[in-house]
Parts: sequence; structure tokens; C-alpha cells
Amino acid sequence: MIYHVLPGDAQVEDFRKTGIPGELIVFREAFVTGPIEAVDVNEFWESRAHFVLGVYGEDEIAYHEKVADEILKMADIQSGEEVNLWFEFDLFCSVNLWYCLNEVKDSGATVYRVAPINLEPDDVWKGFGGHGADDLAAAFESRTEISQADLDRGAELWRAFRAREGSTLRKLGDYRSASMPFLKEAAEAASEIDTRPLQIVREIRSEGFATLDEVFPEFKKRAGVYGFGDLQVERLLDSN
Repeated sequence: MIYHVLPGDAQVEDFRKTGIPGELIVFREAFVTGPIEAVDVNEFWESRAHFVLGVYGEDEIAYHEKVADEILKMADIQSGEEVNLWFEFDLFCSVNLWYCLNEVKDSGATVYRVAPINLEPDDVWKGFGGHGADDLAAAFESRTEISQADLDRGAELWRAFRAREGSTLRKLGDYRSASMPFLKEAAEAASEIDTRPLQIVREIRSEGFATLDEVFPEFKKRAGVYGFGDLQVERLLDSN
């Protein structure tokens, strides 16, 4: 079996146009925000469901069916199968990638990273946003195999992020692998996740930007490494 873990619904339609074979798993979570520390897997998904309900108003049953159950398909991946992880470089996608690497590290599957291609230096955090079907097909052709060492490092990154171990994250960010470009930048951002984004929003507001429509584009310019969408920035505004 060949699996493709896509970073969200935005890429599904164009991916289907590529004709690349395999089963889709759509990753509709945002582990970069909210609770991710739990005693066991049931508590983990329950805490995520409560968080999404409280912040975004998503129905808990719908969350389990559309989000959690979709991601849990990864538990069925077996030795000899192939997994293609389609994730961007920013922290939003990196945290989700680290989760996936932790999930498949002992599966015995062959794992690949499929990353955005042909991005200008100033656009590196824009990810797959401008990719059509042809670009996605080209990205797949340029995929990079993820080694066991990479899988183990991804699992360490996931554990350190869950525990909010900033110094550990920064040390892990020094790891070099073709499958994890821009890891240093993402790990540095991860080490400051609970303080720096809010500081940036406060700086922006102090300059006279007030509404989400004004603050969000400024945040993207100054802190694109976080990969936050408008919902995440809105939460920061509300907490300020």
C-alpha cells in the first residue's frame, strides 16, 4: 500500500489531478497550538477535541470523525509499505511532520518527505500555496527518502515540543538532513512558541494596526516561520 499524508484539504483536488497512485490521509490538525501533552492516546485526542470545540466551535463528534480518525489511519501502516509525507517548511507543518515521524518510526515502512519546490528565498514559508497539479507532480518526483536516523530525530523533536523543552529543541535544530531543510529555523521558532508570537502581535499593534485584517498580513511578513493562519493570529489578538 502507498500512502500520501497531505497537509490539509487545500491540496486534495490538485493532488488527485496528478494521477499519483495511493491512499490519501488528510492531516487536518494544527498541533502547533493547544494541548498536546497527555497520559495516553485517548486522553490526547479527547483534549484536542475539547480544545477545538472551545476555540473554534467544532463539534467533538465531527472532530473525531473528520480529524482524529483520519490521522489514526497512520496506525495501520505496516512494514514494506510506502508513506509520502507532504509537508511544508514552517513550524505549523513541521510540528505535524514531527508527529507523523514519531508515528511511523517503528512501522518498517519506507518513508519519503515531499516538500514544496522552486520557492524563492523570500517565499520559503509559503509552502504549497502556489502549487498546481503539475507542481505537485514535480515535487513528488523530487521527494527525499527519510532515514531511520531522521525518523528518530523527528520523534525526539515531537517529544521535546510536547514538553516545551526549548533548549533541547534548539539543540535538535542543529541536525542536518536533506529531508528536513530549514529545521534550525523551525526548531528555534518552536523553542519560543509560547512567548514570541504574542510579542510580535503586540509589536504590530503598538504600531497602530488594530484589526485582524490589518495585523494578520503584518504577522505573516515578520513571522512567516510560524506558518500561522488567521485563526491562530486571531487567538493571539484575543489574548492580548
